Amino acid sequence: MDKNTVLQSSESGPVKRRGAGYKLYLFIKRAFDIVSSSIVIVLLSWLYLILAIAVKCSDGGPVFYRHPRVGKNGKDIYIAKFRSMRVNADQLELQLTPEQLRQYREEYKIDNDPRITKLGKFLRRTSLDELPNIFSIFKGDISVIGPRPLMREEAESKYGKDMQKLLSVKPGMIGWWAANGRSNCTYESGERQKLELYYVDHCSIGLDIKIIFKTIVGVFRRTGAK
Repeated sequence: MDKNTVLQSSESGPVKRRGAGYKLYLFIKRAFDIVSSSIVIVLLSWLYLILAIAVKCSDGGPVFYRHPRVGKNGKDIYIAKFRSMRVNADQLELQLTPEQLRQYREEYKIDNDPRITKLGKFLRRTSLDELPNIFSIFKGDISVIGPRPLMREEAESKYGKDMQKLLSVKPGMIGWWAANGRSNCTYESGERQKLELYYVDHCSIGLDIKIIFKTIVGVFRRTGAK
């Protein structure tokens, strides 16, 4: 199947193929990814160093946390972040109460997560834990803008028949869901899925610019950040 094919769910009708305009959009988007990520890596190299030292000194654990995600067209990718959780945070049954474990399995996140370190709370509030994503953008695994990169089981369980549609575009560091409330728009309510799939159907230069500005405002207001 053509890479420029956007897969629709069975409720949305037949597969829709986008033409030259969409190909131009993808070219511009990739060029923006390469240029912007290169500039950030160079200009913020000092900040990467400071944050790496801070994470290492906080508890002696690893600086980065790499987690497997599913990328465009189902490709396996790995996303790196500055570690914001305690070592062995993946051992959920040992780290969480039954209520917290239930919430994690429903939303893949937890209110007031006890695994987050003091430094990690700051990194998350300011979104600085996401900075290593810039290298994934430069590499081409993700884009600056797109649906949130998900674990495979998360994509399968939360999107079902719409999983292929979601994965027909490259995931992003920021996106329409994150810009519209993030933790305030949940899987349980269905709002998260609607917002992510809305982007797949309407992605364009105009929408991408809108997402960038909404994200900047959201970071300063800490909208939905946990």
